[in-house]
Amino acid sequence: MADNELTPADDRRAGSTAAPAQPEVQSATGTPVQTTQAAPVETTSGAGVKRPGDRVFEFLSTASATLITVIIIAIGLFLVLQAIPPLSRNEGGVGGFFTYGGNWQTANLDAMQFGIPNLFFSTVMISLIALILAMPVALGIALFLSNYAPKNLVRPLGTLVDMLAAVPSIVYGLWGAQVLGPALGKFYEWINSWGGGFFLFATYQNSPPFSTARNMLTGGIVLAIMILPIIAATAREIFVQTPPGQIESALALGATRWEVIRMTVIPFGLSGFIAGSMLGLGRALGETMALYMVVAPANDFRGSLFDGGTTFATAIANASAEFNNPISAGAYIAAGLVLFVLTFVVNSIARAIVNKK
Repeated sequence: MADNELTPADDRRAGSTAAPAQPEVQSATGTPVQTTQAAPVETTSGAGVKRPGDRVFEFLSTASATLITVIIIAIGLFLVLQAIPPLSRNEGGVGGFFTYGGNWQTANLDAMQFGIPNLFFSTVMISLIALILAMPVALGIALFLSNYAPKNLVRPLGTLVDMLAAVPSIVYGLWGAQVLGPALGKFYEWINSWGGGFFLFATYQNSPPFSTARNMLTGGIVLAIMILPIIAATAREIFVQTPPGQIESALALGATRWEVIRMTVIPFGLSGFIAGSMLGLGRALGETMALYMVVAPANDFRGSLFDGGTTFATAIANASAEFNNPISAGAYIAAGLVLFVLTFVVNSIARAIVNKK
């Protein structure tokens, strides 16, 4: 028997301590040669190991997400619970809350009358003015910074645009009331002289004077400047992600820079631009201080750009002196609930568009 062979008895005596048999290979002369194998190294997947830092980070992340969700739910519950008592006292009930367009009567708790149509239409109209004015300007800024601007100017110009979002609302309000409104008064008066017969440019006996121009158009212009950086920043981030292959292919086919933008950049980033516009709309719907100072309050909504208006936010700010009575305050909290739902829906739509893209 060969020396390097083991009998079955020898193999049993070796038991679990015997090393596994090494495979034999043939040498160039045909003689069997014993090969050696490195002992297997036991490894542990890094994904299965949780260090203390990982556990702490996971806990903090989960707690933060949970806390935000709880806060949003708590705010919603607070608004609902506070709105129920005044709605039950409203002469028109819940239906009247959505249809009554007269003056709010909340002092007499036994004969309360309040509704949101005027607030809703004023809020939507001013926000749409801002959106219509801001979207084309923001699109131009985003396209310039992502496609035309020299590389050494992209960062400083982008920073300047982003700084518009850092200006406090009350500063915009002061500027709009003291500078922008009076400066646009003559222009508004000229438009009214030519198009006053059209309801959008009509004026009424109690409309704000053109000397101050505290109307919804001025409020929309101020609001457009405020939401401009939101839309521009979102669109710019989407435009710069356009696949370079698509741009190079268009250039190789002889397309001009504008044709490249029109055929590749804009189609690729259109959903992001729309999402940024929706985020800007959500910001505009809830603005308070700037509109409080720029737009004269009005009890009626007549659809004119040169008329005053009261939004959800400014109505709540105007009535803050009445909040010593929980029932009277609850009427405005009910209006706040509608604004809360409206902004939540708008922002959710914007996030869904971004996530889909």
